[in-house]
Amino acid sequence: MVKIERKDTEKSRLAISSLAKEKSKSAGKCNTPEVVDALDETFHGKCYICEHKSATSLQVEHLQPHNGDSDLKFDWENLFWACGHCNHIKSDSYTPILDCTKLEVDEFIAFRKNGFFGVEESLTFETVGNFDDPAIDMTCELLKRIHYGKTPQEKAEAKMLRHAIREEIHKFKEDIRDYDESFGEDKLDLFCRIKMELKSNSPFAAFKRWLVRDNPVKCADFIDCWK
Repeated sequence: MVKIERKDTEKSRLAISSLAKEKSKSAGKCNTPEVVDALDETFHGKCYICEHKSATSLQVEHLQPHNGDSDLKFDWENLFWACGHCNHIKSDSYTPILDCTKLEVDEFIAFRKNGFFGVEESLTFETVGNFDDPAIDMTCELLKRIHYGKTPQEKAEAKMLRHAIREEIHKFKEDIRDYDESFGEDKLDLFCRIKMELKSNSPFAAFKRWLVRDNPVKCADFIDCWK
């Protein structure tokens, strides 16, 4: 999870207008074509929780469960873009969690991929600092379940997610290694590529940023370059 900016765009304005119309109906929907298009644009086509950009399904998700409250159900600020795996797990069970449209989530939680290919490999999600905020702890618990699952189906889906993260981080590490050994235009090209991989629209950006943070000497040129 990384911060995603809700920009004032034509698609977002159409979504807000659509939500207002749906709210006035007795059986209004919050997943209109306008809303779907705007969420896909806002969240860069990736799930806001796991940051997977190749998920097989993406759904409209309410950060704060609406439980029939029409104000929450049709509030654009409460609508997020989530894959089916994350939406199913989060449901109404994990609340409150951090709002990634308002906070730099990866400054409160460390996203780390530890080890190498094989049994020693693991993903961890740990709080950073001494923040007294239950939403941080709840977000960590949600992330652990998202990436490891509890039920057989969740575990199978989580395994595929971890595989996607492993492949993405492996390529990112290769770029970092190549950058160290390059010079001239090749080094400049890699510099631009690595910076793009740390931006909010990149898949699994939180893990990439923490790889940079945990290697401040090797990755000195990229510390905080996503801000």
